[in-house]
Amino acid sequence: MSDDPRLQTDPSPDGGLEARLASVRQGISDAARAAGRSADELTLVVVTKYHPASLVRDLAALGVTDVGENRHQEAQEKAAALADLPLTWHFVGQLQSKKARQVRRYAHVVQSLDRASVVDAFAPTEAEPEPPVVDGFVQVNLTSDPGRGGVQPDDVETMVSRVLGTGTIRLRGVMAVAPLDEEPRAAFARLRSISERVVSLAPDATDISAGMSNDYAEAIAEGATHLRIGTAITGERPVTP
Repeated sequence: MSDDPRLQTDPSPDGGLEARLASVRQGISDAARAAGRSADELTLVVVTKYHPASLVRDLAALGVTDVGENRHQEAQEKAAALADLPLTWHFVGQLQSKKARQVRRYAHVVQSLDRASVVDAFAPTEAEPEPPVVDGFVQVNLTSDPGRGGVQPDDVETMVSRVLGTGTIRLRGVMAVAPLDEEPRAAFARLRSISERVVSLAPDATDISAGMSNDYAEAIAEGATHLRIGTAITGERPVTP
């Protein structure tokens, strides 16, 4: 067992976890109904950054099947500690190209494909001519800040073509975070338009990963299929290491 305290069993699990999860599930259902959609169309990815593996186990007992992580080392250790559970692991943080091959050993979905070097790292090599196929989302930068993670909207088609060319990434669609200085629904509407462009190149890449704890209703209204929700379900994160 890891000596990382964040991966140890918590003897006093948060008794509010079930209530918070139920509240978010109800909120998702209400938002879907308001948008004329079914909640069954939506995948809830619970982001558990900095929380212990025991909390993920509690979530699984409550019916959660999809878990998101931002940091490779933490994700790798949690996935190993919880290998007995039928979980789908989503890597949602910024990914270093040198870590990509390690990430695909445990992650089923990589939601943060944002640079050519990262995409290329998933391609076959002489040492690994038939690597496992992972699901992937092209991350789009919806801000004017080039320092933020994600591909600029004008470069999305180029990135999509690169992903399709690897043969080892099954393109699912696009992912983005709403800018802090913009009304979320307007940002997600732009993402929806970008998604339509992607689908014209890759007809099966219809998924949209958008919406977090404070804006998932707006994301649902604009066609999101995957919601990345953390603190509204898990509670405040522990102090970062």
